[in-house]
Amino acid sequence: MREPIVFIPGLLCDELVYAPQIAAFADHPILIANHRDHGSIREIAASILEAGPERFALIGLSMGGYIAMEIMRVAPGRVTRLSLLDTNARPDTPDQTERRLFLIELARKKDFKKIPHLLFPGFVHQSREDDEQLRAIVVEMAMTTGPDAFIRQQTALINRIDSRPHLAAIDCPALVVVGEGDRLTPPELSEEIHALIPRSCLAVIRGSGHLSTLEEPAQTTSVLKSWMESS
Repeated sequence: MREPIVFIPGLLCDELVYAPQIAAFADHPILIANHRDHGSIREIAASILEAGPERFALIGLSMGGYIAMEIMRVAPGRVTRLSLLDTNARPDTPDQTERRLFLIELARKKDFKKIPHLLFPGFVHQSREDDEQLRAIVVEMAMTTGPDAFIRQQTALINRIDSRPHLAAIDCPALVVVGEGDRLTPPELSEEIHALIPRSCLAVIRGSGHLSTLEEPAQTTSVLKSWMESS
């Protein structure tokens, strides 16, 4: 059997964020992780491990990367290879937490529909701010996620740990991917992760922002294919 792959989406994202890669890896068993039902990264990671195959390749984008790093911390033997896309190993800053609390209040005040439009410019490369097709995908994923799950996700992100001290223990093939124009988790954060994971590889996706899997699917899929074929 081909190596199973577990994809963990980002904040307010679902399987659509990985649609090009799911098609490209259709010959592999695939699990799209559920990251909507719990209010802490630790609980989300535990639920994914419970649902997942015994051994699997792990791909996490943004919030999915935070969860993937927790999985590597608590169950490294389950993961055959790791890819972290457009993510950050650091804990939330006070400014980030303040912004998240503002968005949680919007969701609680029944203004959730505004949130994906507020977030969209930070999700994409500067050149794609007027890309209505991409915006429609972001809005669709957000509406599928819904306000209650969004609040749980933001609560989990506020309380996440600093993963940097644990990255040196990762010894499986690891790939760090970042869009060159990622404004939400800029390239220097991925460079930091790459420097901390022994023998990891770093791929910079040209012309992409935070949603590299959708903005530049051919480039992103190509580097993921090479990673899947690495020993």
